[in-house]
Amino acid sequence: MEAGFAEVTAYALLLIDAIALCAIVYGTIEAFIATIRALLMPSSREPGRGIWLRYARWLVAGLTFQLAADIIETMVRPGWDDIGRLAAIAVIRTFLSYFLDRDISEAREETMAREMKS
Repeated sequence: MEAGFAEVTAYALLLIDAIALCAIVYGTIEAFIATIRALLMPSSREPGRGIWLRYARWLVAGLTFQLAADIIETMVRPGWDDIGRLAAIAVIRTFLSYFLDRDISEAREETMAREMKS
């Protein structure tokens, strides 16, 4: 029974890590393409801040999946290295989420202020 649980956990970790990787890679490619497009077409409707806010969302999504995988891994074999990695990812994700939320709020307020002036 324990061997079966370990095998299912290993597959779950692999799947969750793959999802995290896909989110980060997709977000990176999307941000790269949007940045190139904005540089080549200055009249583009996509402001630089919007590009980076969307990219930060993808990074937060990827880090959230990595955090989930690390939580599962720490439950299965709680070593100090695993706990340290879990803590580091949790701290990075928390700071990234905080600053992303702040930037989104600022961008929303700027948009509302512009709309009220129009």
